[in-house]
Amino acid sequence: MPNLTNRKDDIYYDRRPVGLRKTGPRPFWLPASNYYVFSVALTIAFFFVMWGILHDANEDTPWITAGVSASLLLCGAVVLREVIMRRARTKFLRQQRLMDNTVFDAYYKLGDNRSQNKLTLEKNAAVLREIRQKSEAAKVLNKFSAGHHEVFELCADYIDRVDTELKSIGPSSNRLSSLLKGRTAAADLHRFHMLKWAEIESRSMTNDANNLANTTKKIEAAQRALNVIDTAMGYYPAESNLLQSHDVLTEMIVSIKVSHWAERAERAAFKGDYAKARSLYRDALFYLGRDNIHNEDREQAAAFINTEIEKLQSLENENS
Repeated sequence: MPNLTNRKDDIYYDRRPVGLRKTGPRPFWLPASNYYVFSVALTIAFFFVMWGILHDANEDTPWITAGVSASLLLCGAVVLREVIMRRARTKFLRQQRLMDNTVFDAYYKLGDNRSQNKLTLEKNAAVLREIRQKSEAAKVLNKFSAGHHEVFELCADYIDRVDTELKSIGPSSNRLSSLLKGRTAAADLHRFHMLKWAEIESRSMTNDANNLANTTKKIEAAQRALNVIDTAMGYYPAESNLLQSHDVLTEMIVSIKVSHWAERAERAAFKGDYAKARSLYRDALFYLGRDNIHNEDREQAAAFINTEIEKLQSLENENS
């Protein structure tokens, strides 16, 4: 078992047979003597500070007001420790004991669970059969992303389970060949259904972005589509279709933002507020160049915006 420490970054850890267990932040707690000495010292300092402030303000009885305020501070410190902090500590210790019992129960049952969860040839065949059946159903209902999502999640779970089994299986085991073949089949299905899910979801969200009138909602829809592509790229970063979709969606989001600022600049210029219009055009230029991506469309948009800024500068000079 790993050699574990009891404390790290103010997080409580247990030394237990099953390893590291984080129970959450340990409530702040000081021994009573230290806490009340600190509280009294803080109260005295507060009294003299308040007295000095009130004295400078020509208060008639500064020591009375300062004394009352210091007394309230000390009472608050007592309530804080004896009520609020004590309740938090009691709750923490109760949760800690509950977790201890749960972890020990799991530890003592671990040996039995390992044998019960063993991926036998029969279980392996049953899991693969279920995956193939759901894969065929998802292909029939090809336009619905939920079916593809279910299949690639099943494949991912199966692959993780097989990888765990392979760590302890011997080279002469009769299960080795079946598990390796099953893993290869599941990996192929995972890729197919992951890419299909990403295609359907991103297309739907992109259509939403194109049909919405509100700029904020358009950006949110396009960003959700981009998040779907990013999820798929986490598994298949070199997939050409994903890379292409990622670039298209990135440009789409930039285009929406730039168009938004340009439209606001045009409205400001129409109202004669040339300074505000130039500032809005500069915001549009900022979004064009923020991610350091250069292409022909961005260069044309930047050239147009710079031309408009120069026109506004000329109009502003004429009117001044």
